[in-house]
Order: sequence, then C-alpha cells, then structure tokens
Amino acid sequence: MLQKFDFSRLMNEFITPDRISLVIRVALILVIGIPLVKLIRKLTRKLVENKLSPQSEVLIVRMVYYASSLILIVTVLHEFGFKLSALLGAAGVLGVAIGFASQTSISNIISGIFLISEKPFEIGDFIKVGNCEGTIHSIDLLSIKLNTPDNRFIRVPNETMIKSEVINYHRYPVRRVNLEFPVSFETDLEPFLALLRDVADQATLSLKDKKPFISITGFGDSGYSILFGVWCNSTDFFALRDELIILLKESFTRNNIEIPFSTISVLND
Repeated sequence: MLQKFDFSRLMNEFITPDRISLVIRVALILVIGIPLVKLIRKLTRKLVENKLSPQSEVLIVRMVYYASSLILIVTVLHEFGFKLSALLGAAGVLGVAIGFASQTSISNIISGIFLISEKPFEIGDFIKVGNCEGTIHSIDLLSIKLNTPDNRFIRVPNETMIKSEVINYHRYPVRRVNLEFPVSFETDLEPFLALLRDVADQATLSLKDKKPFISITGFGDSGYSILFGVWCNSTDFFALRDELIILLKESFTRNNIEIPFSTISVLND
C-alpha cells in the first residue's frame, strides 16, 4: 500500500530556523542594498556634474553603479554559502571562455577606452561617420548612439569609430558656409565680387568680424567657378546656408546676373 504523503512533516524539515534566518538576512540585504545602490549612483552623478565632460560623467556614474551592484550580488551569494575564492575562480574560467567567444566585444571595449581618453567628440556634438550623420546621444564602452536629424536611432560600434574617418561639425564654435557656383564669362567680376560681399553683410546670421571668403577657383565649361564662404556660429550653419541662397537668388535677379548651366546636344542621324 502507498504511504500517505505527510506534507506538514516535509514543511517542518524544509522550513528550519537556519533557513528562516537566511531568508530574513537576504531580504534585509536586498531591501537595504538596492535603494543604497541607487542612492550611491545619484550621489555620484551630483558629485561629477558639470565638473567633467558629459561622456566622462556618464562613464564614472556607470562604473560606480556596476561596482556597487557587484558588491551587492557577491554579498547575497556569500549568504547562500558561495565562497569568494570559488567565485573568482569560476569568473576567471568563464572570462577566458567568454573572451574567446566575444573578441569583437573586447575590441569594441578597448576602442571605447581610446575614444573616451582621446575625446574627439562629446555628447551633443553633431558628427558624420561613414554615411551616418547625427547628434551623439551617448558614448558607451561598446558603441556610440546617434540621433539623426530625421529622428532615427543609429548604433555605431566603437571599433568602427576608431577605423573610420569621423567629422565633428561642432568641434569648433565657428564654421564657414561654403557655396560654389558658376557665373557667366560675360559677367564683370569686380562688381560681382562686391555684390557677394554685400550679400555676406546683409545675412543676419553671418559673423561681421570675420571677412567672407571669396575665390575664383577656375574656369568651368560655361563660366567662372566661384567659391563663396561666409562665417557663422556652428549652431547657425544650416539656417545661414538657407539665408544665403535666398539672398543670392534675390540679388542675382535684381542685378540681371545669370547662373549658366551645361547643355547637352543630341544629334540625330
């Protein structure tokens, strides 16, 4: 005959004073430790705020958060009887295995350290890497996160950032808007160049203390090639470019200046 299952006896054997004490200790550690870790992260953020570059602030806060979280986890495991030496040994073996399996990640981490130390850009800078353009949202150990002008999210691995040419449009506070266009060979160049200088002065976003750059770069198929550059604050770049195009169009129309264009002749046999 089957023996009757004694649930109360099983519970008495399982729920012992030592186990109840263990559960209470672990619960207290978690109840106190989790808010403490969050508090440490918050205090660290306040301590480094406005004292370092944005990416350095983020990196330090995350390192402190990860370190304090690791201490909390090790403390909980210790209560369950795990020895620190055994954990370190297991972590070493696991680290070697993971190292072979994730060489790309390790390369990205090393590249991230170089990027953070070199500081070629900061959070908030507008950059171009390869065919991607966007504002830097975050700089992490594995990748750079970009927010594009049309509100797309792009993740670029740090290894790619190290190997690629990166253009930082916000590295310097001042930029020059360059417009290149042809002008007819019949155009009187001296009055035309004076007209360009007037357009640069009329632009509300141009920097008046920096002279515009005007150069005749050569002869094109249908006219002179003109390079017209006007200085502005980096944040006003696109707005000034639009303003200059509008002012040039109005000025050319008013002064009967034509922009030549290439023509293609098609011969019929």
